[in-house]
Amino acid sequence: MVFIRYAASLLMQEQQKHQTSNNEINKDQNKQAESNPEKVNGESTPNGMAAEKGEEEVEKTEVTPTEGDMTEQEKKLNTISATKETFGENHIDIIKKAALFAGSLSNTEFDIRFNPDIYSDGVIHAHEGTEQFEREKKIIIDAAHFVLGVQIPTFIRECQEHTIAPLDGTTLTEMLHQRGINMRYLGTVTAIVQNAALLTYLYKLLVSELITRSAKHIYKTYMQGVGMVNLAAAKTQFLNCYLSSFANPLPAKTEDEMNGYGRKKNKKKKNRTLPTIANDNNGWASLTPLDLWSSIKTEIKDYFHFELEGCEDKDTMLQNLQIQKVTLLREFCRRMGLQLLIREYVFDGKQKPTFTEDDILNVFPQPKHINPVASDAYNFYQSGQAKIQQGLYRDATELIQESLNLFTNVYGPMHSEIGTCMRTLAKLHYINAELPEALDMQEKAVMISERCNGLDHPTTMTEYMHLALYCFASNQVTNALKLMYRARYLAMLVFGEDHPEFAQIDSNIGLVLHGVGEYDLSIKFLQSALYNSIQFHGAKSLKAALGYHLLARVQSCKGNFRGALKNEKGAYQIYKQHYGETHDKTKESSECLKYLTHQAVTLQKTMNEIKKAGPRAAMQPFNITPPSFSSVLETIDMINGIFRIPFTVRAVPKEGGEKKTEENGEEMAKETKEKQTEKEKENKQTEVKKEDEGMDEPSSPSSLEEEPSSPVSDLASDDSVTR
Repeated sequence: MVFIRYAASLLMQEQQKHQTSNNEINKDQNKQAESNPEKVNGESTPNGMAAEKGEEEVEKTEVTPTEGDMTEQEKKLNTISATKETFGENHIDIIKKAALFAGSLSNTEFDIRFNPDIYSDGVIHAHEGTEQFEREKKIIIDAAHFVLGVQIPTFIRECQEHTIAPLDGTTLTEMLHQRGINMRYLGTVTAIVQNAALLTYLYKLLVSELITRSAKHIYKTYMQGVGMVNLAAAKTQFLNCYLSSFANPLPAKTEDEMNGYGRKKNKKKKNRTLPTIANDNNGWASLTPLDLWSSIKTEIKDYFHFELEGCEDKDTMLQNLQIQKVTLLREFCRRMGLQLLIREYVFDGKQKPTFTEDDILNVFPQPKHINPVASDAYNFYQSGQAKIQQGLYRDATELIQESLNLFTNVYGPMHSEIGTCMRTLAKLHYINAELPEALDMQEKAVMISERCNGLDHPTTMTEYMHLALYCFASNQVTNALKLMYRARYLAMLVFGEDHPEFAQIDSNIGLVLHGVGEYDLSIKFLQSALYNSIQFHGAKSLKAALGYHLLARVQSCKGNFRGALKNEKGAYQIYKQHYGETHDKTKESSECLKYLTHQAVTLQKTMNEIKKAGPRAAMQPFNITPPSFSSVLETIDMINGIFRIPFTVRAVPKEGGEKKTEENGEEMAKETKEKQTEKEKENKQTEVKKEDEGMDEPSSPSSLEEEPSSPVSDLASDDSVTR
């Protein structure tokens, strides 16, 4: 792009110069025409012709050009041909200048190739000291300046705006690589994020990634030279020194040796060590936790140019940074291909080491590779996403279905991109109120993600949450809660509770529990969601306002009107600050405040009368409206960024449409008449019973008072941030 822009600017400059030179030539011609009005283009004008008195014939005189006129015309032709030749030569100069400006390795075309070994100390270059060598150096320097000055600040700004939120090391690496940021800049990114108030989760993730990668570098050199017999023991020793709180772990033994089996064979060798080969490297047996962690800190400083300050001890460092040892173990095993036994590992035990040789089950290779891209299918998918943003769901469905077919033809039936397409198709089916199709498609997406990405991958958690939403919409509340709890457990295992994604997960769980009637559990999850929203979005953000409002809804259903009034006031203040008093959101929040105030006053009056008059006091009725299923589902859809199309808006088939509407109208009229007759019969029966039993009493004035309708249960927040 730099090459094209610079070449275009140079071409524009040359064209302007050429145009100015032509304008100057035209001006000279006009001046000469004005100075010799009798001669224009070498021919005589009517004013220069000889005219005689009367009706005499005009004598035509041919004017022969002089030597001065010939020289002027030749000069003009020479200048025009010279400008054409120079303009053609300038094209070559323009390409050359643009190539030099863009750092191209060639003077005749745009040629950018990066030499990653140009600054390597152990590499000897054949063309060192030449102009080509200096150009290759300049390209690397320009690329580094671009990454440091543009790409890294853009990545941090996107994290601050919460357009992206990496959950583990794999997603962090993918996001950095998508923006052209190499992992050797990890220390630079960590130093910038260190002082950011709303990016504490990102700093924690970056530090854990630094520790994992440094441990991987040390592990590679540590395992070189270890024989096949001692592989499990060496890996166990490294893991104990890396994560166990045991002070000085010795090389691990098997369970048979720890239980005392084989003592008769080993009576003569009391100080028996593990069997080794003479040529094997036995340095792994002397590794200690202090040596390992000091080496990790040194590797972080030397390789990533970042220093962990105030971290003298391993346990204190992890406690200060709130990094889970399970998270470090998961990341390390995924990077090194270690398969461990599934059991509950106690990392804080100081009586015995955490790992034994029997915990190492298998080792898998982890080769680096580049995934092939099906460009046509990817373009169809991007076009479908654009149609979704425009609201053209039918066109989007066709495009994404075509993308799914192309992906299946290229990759086969089992690939992560196919799962992404199926998730989008399930979302489109759900928007169009096609719940069975949405459930079927989303179940396939979950299965593909589990097999291709893994059971604990962040994409699999997203698939679980979408499937839970569709299950709840289909009245499968138990399955929805199981899936949501599963996604929350995996997120806790991968990172911890201090992540922005937990606000959405806890809000979904709280709303489902609210719809079921489990108000106490719902309040706990919604309070956790509100805490995360305040921590990562700010106390005056729209996310916090939504959290306050949801919490007020549940507390009002429970009867805690004071707490609901307090939380709704917080939401009202935020909406008023962002939108003003005339906005719809502020007005709806104000109506909620009036309703909650009325309910709180009514409840307090009732409590005061009970205290004065005892149990015979007349209680003023007040309504606690339970949440409707439609309002809860609408709020859950809004939180997840889904806006469904009502069933009445869907297109009706043209053929036979009028007949169907007439039949439906007649059936509705019959049903309403039957219902009216049934109600009249019931009213007559109740009146007869009252007359017989003498139960006709005048209703009290308090019972005739109209209660205000509850706007809390039906109010759904739709602020722009959650969209």
